[in-house]
Amino acid sequence: MPELTQSVPPNDLSPEAVSSLDLAQQLAQQLAIGHKDWHRLQSNRPARAQEQAAIAMVYLLKGESALALAHLQQATAWLDRSVSAPPCPH
Repeated sequence: MPELTQSVPPNDLSPEAVSSLDLAQQLAQQLAIGHKDWHRLQSNRPARAQEQAAIAMVYLLKGESALALAHLQQATAWLDRSVSAPPCPH
C-alpha cells in the first residue's frame, strides 16, 4: 500500500491548498478497509474495487505506472467477479 500521509488539514480543501496527490491520498485513506471492518466488507465488491482504484490513483500520481496498473487490474477483477475475498488475515 502506498504511503498515505495527510499534509493538508482536512478543513482546508480549497483547490489552491490541496494537490491532486493530497486528495488521492485522503480518498485512499477514507476508502481503506481497516481491521475492524474486514469481516463486514471483505466480500463487498464495490468497496474492494473502490479501495483498489483509490490506491491506483495514488500510485499513478506518484509516477509509478506499474503499481497503478496492478491496482487497477485488481479493482477490475473485483467488479468482474474474477477474484474472491481471501480468508481472514487473523
